[in-house]
Amino acid sequence: MATDIVAQLADSLAKAGVEEGELSYKGQGRKLDDAKSVEEIVKEIQDFQGLQALRLEGNTVGVEAAQAIAKALETKSEFKRCYWSDMFTGRLRSEIPPALNSLGDALMMAGARLTVLDLSDNAFGPDGVRGIEKLLKSTACHTLQELRLNNCGMGIGGGKILAASLIQCHKSSSAESTPLSLKVFVAGRNRLENDGAIALAQAFQLMGSLEEVHMPQNGINHPGVTALATAMQHNPNLRILNLNDNTFTDKGGIAMAQALKHLHSIQVINFGDCLVRPAGAIAIAETVSEGLPILKELNLSFCEITEEAAVTVAQAVKNKDQLEKLDLNGNSPPTTTFAITPFSTPPSAPRPPDVSSFLSFPSPDKLLKLGAKRALLIEQQQYFNSAVSFSDGLLKKAFTTPSFQGYSFVSSLLVLLGLIKSEDKVKPVLVVPGHLQALEHVVRQDYFPKESVAVLEAFMSR
Repeated sequence: MATDIVAQLADSLAKAGVEEGELSYKGQGRKLDDAKSVEEIVKEIQDFQGLQALRLEGNTVGVEAAQAIAKALETKSEFKRCYWSDMFTGRLRSEIPPALNSLGDALMMAGARLTVLDLSDNAFGPDGVRGIEKLLKSTACHTLQELRLNNCGMGIGGGKILAASLIQCHKSSSAESTPLSLKVFVAGRNRLENDGAIALAQAFQLMGSLEEVHMPQNGINHPGVTALATAMQHNPNLRILNLNDNTFTDKGGIAMAQALKHLHSIQVINFGDCLVRPAGAIAIAETVSEGLPILKELNLSFCEITEEAAVTVAQAVKNKDQLEKLDLNGNSPPTTTFAITPFSTPPSAPRPPDVSSFLSFPSPDKLLKLGAKRALLIEQQQYFNSAVSFSDGLLKKAFTTPSFQGYSFVSSLLVLLGLIKSEDKVKPVLVVPGHLQALEHVVRQDYFPKESVAVLEAFMSR
């Protein structure tokens, strides 16, 4: 009985999260190989009057299955939002472009006008970008407002194709007096590097409509950062700029400081782990002190900023009434600089060397930062990566299995962590840092229910 009630509650919560006009198969872990495997989905699409959005995240879609779904979408003229992240797990890279081409062709045939296109976490490389190239250039994307391509492995080549497609879309839409006005652009962890960033900067400058830009961990150095800074000046409504874990150096930091002078709507600046160095930090501080009236967050952590530069930054934000967070952690030396303003982040121990960042984007500078135990740290990180990969596969399947009792799982987890007592006298395990790191990873994943995260947070924050 209790299990049935929990299942009903979970079903109600899932339905409550569905937007108007939306059909969702999010996180169901379906393996959709052929037309037969998607018969139910196809029928529901066909029967859904006024379909505006389709969620396929967390499933795996083959070419034939994609073609069948595409056929059903060909008549959906009111369609607006594609939530298609993480839907090619286990597929050959060669399968992805034809699958995307089929879906894109269907949307164009339907006369759809997209506002959201989310293909994050698909790791499709430059070939995947070619799979959406025709769609991006079409009238279907003249109305696009959000483009999310996080963690897709586009590389320099994919970045250039994407930039050219956006420029062409802007050109053709402008000819119809409805210029492309993209508001949100997300492309973290894509190895865009300088050439990819410079190409995209041209598109950004042309559009001039961006409100959020997220491009962390792309291996961009100061030439690419400078190009992006120039482009940002032409986007006066920009509210969020996240370039975390790229390499500015003082040249890029100074260029970005100049760009920020034109961005009076900016609320969140994340240049953490960007090596802005003292000159870049001081230039940014000067811009902050002279303007940016509604700034809420400023992250210059792990940027090799000296104590003097950190003090200058802290003083610059002292009178910012809306500031909620200032992060200067991980700079050298760690001092009481953070206590200068009540909005500042409290002092904390230096962050361990970021091995994952080095493995994602290796550089001599990052390798040296790992210290004398770098070989051991890298080996440990590789073991950790293998462990979380196994956990992801196991938990993703578990949470998407109808018979799985999620609340019982969380209760057992709390017992093993020693946070609650078991009626069956189950003893807690010896908790080591690796356990907590793995837990921190899994609760951030889409498959982990938000209500379970809230329960864990409530107990662990005591």
